[in-house]
Amino acid sequence: MSTRIENEELAELQDWWHRNGKPLVTGCLLALVVVAGWKLWSNNQVTKAQNASALYQQLLETALAPNGKPDVGRVAELGAKLKADYAGTTYAQYGSLFIAKVAVDSGKLDDAAAELKSVFDKPVDPTLGELSRQRLAKVLGAQGKVADALKLLDGDADAAYLASREELKGDLLVQLGRRDEARTAYEKAKAALSDEAAVGGLQMKLDDLAKGDA
Repeated sequence: MSTRIENEELAELQDWWHRNGKPLVTGCLLALVVVAGWKLWSNNQVTKAQNASALYQQLLETALAPNGKPDVGRVAELGAKLKADYAGTTYAQYGSLFIAKVAVDSGKLDDAAAELKSVFDKPVDPTLGELSRQRLAKVLGAQGKVADALKLLDGDADAAYLASREELKGDLLVQLGRRDEARTAYEKAKAALSDEAAVGGLQMKLDDLAKGDA
């Protein structure tokens, strides 16, 4: 009796295995492959981020040379590699901001504008979007394209960047001789700052406008 029961249980086990064994093994193997693939991808991402960070650091050190005279060719070389190997990353876009800075310092405003526009068109995050917007507006203003610069500054700005955007807008309006509008922009910038922060250069600009009206 016992042997018959054991045989029946064995037969049931064999039948269950035939029906479920292969899918179970396949599922386990698939799970292992997925886990291994995820680990490999994660490791690659970490390595990629580390390499991008190291390259960005090189660019930063070159662009901010202690003697104030960065190697323009080296900056361009490092920037090109950063954009080619890590396109669309935060490192690549912050790198573009420094490339633009060096271009401005070298009097290459067209190059600076192109670099900043590449970030402004497809920013990785809102911070880079606003930084590239304001820096591009400054470059356009320096090129005499003040109307285009002002268009960039239209619309609402995040509270963290409202003061700097309005102050820049005021600077551009002064260039156009639109003093009343410039004063309004400066006042908006001042209102967005703490009392301590508003007593510096921004207040001097307001004072200069007041002197001009006297």
